[in-house]
Amino acid sequence: MPAIVAELAAGAQIVLVWTNELGGRTFRVDRPGGAEFVKWCPDHPEIDLELEATKLRWAGRYITVPPVIGHGRDSARSAWLHTRGIPGTTAIAPEWKDRPEIAARAVGTGLRTLHDRLPVQDCPWSWEVDARAELITEPRQRAELIAGQPPTDLLVVCHGDACSPNTLIGPDGVFTGHVDFGSLGIADRWADLAIATYAIDWNYDPRYEDALLEAYGIDRDQGRIDYYRRLWDAT
Repeated sequence: MPAIVAELAAGAQIVLVWTNELGGRTFRVDRPGGAEFVKWCPDHPEIDLELEATKLRWAGRYITVPPVIGHGRDSARSAWLHTRGIPGTTAIAPEWKDRPEIAARAVGTGLRTLHDRLPVQDCPWSWEVDARAELITEPRQRAELIAGQPPTDLLVVCHGDACSPNTLIGPDGVFTGHVDFGSLGIADRWADLAIATYAIDWNYDPRYEDALLEAYGIDRDQGRIDYYRRLWDAT
């Protein structure tokens, strides 16, 4: 456990709740007044916890997100982000794995809420194809994806990682909020929808993809789904 996590917990119980393939870890700090979370990660081009803190503060003016307590660097090669918890449990908690259609609908409703409430005109960050394609190291693949992007359906402020674990659900099965906003930015709404449905395959079963889209309020667009999944896999 990074020393900064114990320092921020100040004697409170600490539970490791998430790890990622980049070496990052998220810890829950249990306090009498409610849970807090500390995200810690070694430096990586795909992760900027200071920027995520800024995005959380911006998005929190319009939707339910974890309030930022603080952020900083604990070494020359790693950083941390400290937030308060918000109501709900992750959409991949056991109780929602057992009720996948309810979970899929909550993810769809939550994504629609985010897209409707975050103002595109005030968002300073891009998650559009050209910006994301900069992460693709193979020149031919990068050029093909830039050239092959479909016409924009609707520009929104996208979550940027609309995978099921980042949606929280209340005990009544209703969406309560989102977490993990490091990639938030303006893009076609299908950039989020393609990955939200992709994650339904990973976490539940592909047959629940349409429940998510129905809850969002949109007809399936397989061409855009296929394109934005290819872009996701490439970046």
